[in-house]
Amino acid sequence: MSKQTGKVYLAPWEKAFDRVLTPLEEFIHRQTTSGVLLMICAVVALAIANGPWAETYEHILHTKVAIGGGQLSMSMSLHHWINDGLMALFFLIVGLELKRELLVGELSDLKLALLPIAAAIGGMLLPALFYFVLNQQGAEARGWGIPMATDIAFALGTLALLGKRVPPALLTFLVALAIVDDLGAVVVIALFYTAEIDLVALGAAGGIMLLLIALNRGGIRRVLPYGLLGVLLWLAMLESGVHATLAGVFLAFAIPMKPKLDTERFLADARGLLDQISAAHDREPNIILNDEMRSRVTALADGVNLAQAPAQVLEHRMHISTAYLIIPVFALANAGIPMEFGSLGSVFANPVALGVVAGLVLGKLLGITGMVWLMVKLGWSQLPQGLNFTHIMGAALMGGIGFTMSIFVAELAFAGDPQNLLMAKTGVLLASLIAGITGFVWLRFIGSKG
Repeated sequence: MSKQTGKVYLAPWEKAFDRVLTPLEEFIHRQTTSGVLLMICAVVALAIANGPWAETYEHILHTKVAIGGGQLSMSMSLHHWINDGLMALFFLIVGLELKRELLVGELSDLKLALLPIAAAIGGMLLPALFYFVLNQQGAEARGWGIPMATDIAFALGTLALLGKRVPPALLTFLVALAIVDDLGAVVVIALFYTAEIDLVALGAAGGIMLLLIALNRGGIRRVLPYGLLGVLLWLAMLESGVHATLAGVFLAFAIPMKPKLDTERFLADARGLLDQISAAHDREPNIILNDEMRSRVTALADGVNLAQAPAQVLEHRMHISTAYLIIPVFALANAGIPMEFGSLGSVFANPVALGVVAGLVLGKLLGITGMVWLMVKLGWSQLPQGLNFTHIMGAALMGGIGFTMSIFVAELAFAGDPQNLLMAKTGVLLASLIAGITGFVWLRFIGSKG
């Protein structure tokens, strides 16, 4: 039988379930976990691609998957569904994070945002320059955008492993830098990694975007209408030649960031409803038999929803699925690189791989640290309280972990060019490994003394 304890209903097995699920929920919500899971998936993909299941792995990725039927059918390889479909949801989260930070977060105050913005710009331009110096001509030159990106999950996951050995301000700095970095990657993809433009499809995408803006301006706060138009926007972008994943960013910027009720109005309404619930409870304590109490509780729940910004609610709901499903699946599908470990040294003789490694490791380090030094030296900004240049150098090394976005850009830059794609991905993996280890060691043994 179920029982009541202190007026709280407990199902027969609820305590046992809580003992199992509560630690699991805490583990899932830890920032470290996302980076660790990403590392595991990358290692698994590498092991599969270099083991007896390599052929099966390739076969699965190239299997055609069709959705719909008849003239409304759409067929793409599983690999394309992951990179063009699932990653659109990842870009939706990126867009929501960008919008939040620009409106109310670290990037909303220009004075505070100036330092991470400048650091991110330096950390994008110098890596691209390092790559371009080594790959100035031919198809290889298209990869200049690969070393510009920082993988926020990997970088923050590695930084979180250091715990209290690094100041909290360093985590905030790296988050702001990585978000600006993501915005830069979105712009680069839109402007430089776009196929031939279909103006009709692009016009349709523009029309859908106007409808999304109309929903926002009209006060529509339910997510479903935005989601349905978002699917149509993705289809139009897919046909337009502009990369379809950018539909996620455009959709994010259309979803309202302001709640219907401000905090003061919600508190006043909530107090009134609680008084009404209390009065109704005095007449009939069983909510199943008390329609008046149930309706007031429902109204209170509706108020709770109206007091939250739809964009923030959606970001919170999608965070777990993005961090622990979409990105790991992307890693499994894209990190499987066949490698001959005996000839690994020859990779550094390849200009594409060398350009990626040099850009991510040296370019990020010099670009981020150098730009921060310049901003402080000129008096345009100052280091956050508790940070010194030793910490900034550690964060700059962490910025060289470029896994997810760098591999994504590599797929765009070298589509149909398997040899250069292989070298680019190999360079991303090596650079991310070097940057992660050196950044961790630097902050663990040198930065912690600063």
